[in-house]
Amino acid sequence: MSPRIDDRHASNWDDLRIFLEVARQGGLSQAAKHLGLDHSTVSRRVAQLELAMGTKLFDRTRSGLQLRPPGRLLLQHAEVIESRALAATASISAGQDQPRGTVRIAMMEGIGSLYLSPRLLPLQSAYPLVELELVTSAHPFNLSRREADIFLSIFRPSGRGLWARKIGEFELGLYASPAYLKRHGTPAGVEDLQRHVFVDYIDDLVAIDAVRYLAELVESPRVVFHSNSMIAQQHAAIAGLGLVMLPLFAAAGERRLRRVVLGKVSVRRDLWLSVHRDLQDSPRIRVVTKFLSDLVAADQDFLLGGK
Repeated sequence: MSPRIDDRHASNWDDLRIFLEVARQGGLSQAAKHLGLDHSTVSRRVAQLELAMGTKLFDRTRSGLQLRPPGRLLLQHAEVIESRALAATASISAGQDQPRGTVRIAMMEGIGSLYLSPRLLPLQSAYPLVELELVTSAHPFNLSRREADIFLSIFRPSGRGLWARKIGEFELGLYASPAYLKRHGTPAGVEDLQRHVFVDYIDDLVAIDAVRYLAELVESPRVVFHSNSMIAQQHAAIAGLGLVMLPLFAAAGERRLRRVVLGKVSVRRDLWLSVHRDLQDSPRIRVVTKFLSDLVAADQDFLLGGK
């Protein structure tokens, strides 16, 4: 049965907004958290919407809520309404003197904490009415589910309605504390790495294959400390636990670590900037994406090991 929308509910964007979040999150609790509502309110609003539609929109399963065919059909229409609302907001904002509003930027921990955060003052000074939110995670972000406005990633993201382009690269290096090198010696080449110990990610928690940096240098390394946090790995290496792979920007100025140079061996990753096409023309999004693109372009020598 196809969902029907009577006159009273056709214009109830708030109901559709809640429905969209539940569909994207796959559960009432997760949706409630994202919306800033309590679980019972979200559950009641979904039930009311299903009653108004005259059909069930979700199947309740052990793993969460799954969209039924009527729910999938409604999702398509709701996303069109959402896109038009976002486009209208962007059009109105374009007529303002200054870009304004909140922009949520998502990225991995190391890039967000050690590279981007210390470089945001020029953006804030130029656009004081733009409020920034920086979210970091070891897991990919889904812009189609509105988890963020902008995603800065080390892989090209996929998803419906995404605009994405490569804006630069960065290089990684192998690092160790002076104390570790004194105890174990300095590797002269890749062939020497088999006798050393390492600090690395927790393998079964790796959600992005592109962070398997160490695998490009040594096969089956002996890892003595694992963490899903790059910053935790860095501090473990500073304490002398083992060798660690770090972006050069993360170790820049860190006097407690020494880079281990292995001839001409190079490990690099791309930097991708992506945004949902519905937000691409919003003034607040445009100024932030331009700032990020210009920043990475200007910093390419630094990111690749130059001065």
